[in-house]
Amino acid sequence: MLCAVYKSSKKAETYLYVPGRDDFSQVPPALMNTFGSPIFLMIMPLKNDRKLASMDIEKLRSELTTKGFYLQLPPPVENMLKSHLAAQRIE
Repeated sequence: MLCAVYKSSKKAETYLYVPGRDDFSQVPPALMNTFGSPIFLMIMPLKNDRKLASMDIEKLRSELTTKGFYLQLPPPVENMLKSHLAAQRIE
């Protein structure tokens, strides 16, 4: 199975995976508006032995098959104040 990977022109570290190049037919229009103009990155084979840095390849394959796309959002931003206050309570 192959998929095309695009990055968002509006949202940093946000990626959209679709089953074929320029095939956004299953992506909801509201999501495309928020995502912005997709910037093509690559075509990627989804092989069983391939490891992906920040996602489970089986989840990606499943989402592409059932929904027709997969949206990868950036990791949550660490709340430095909350971390600092938690560290203060420990000491």
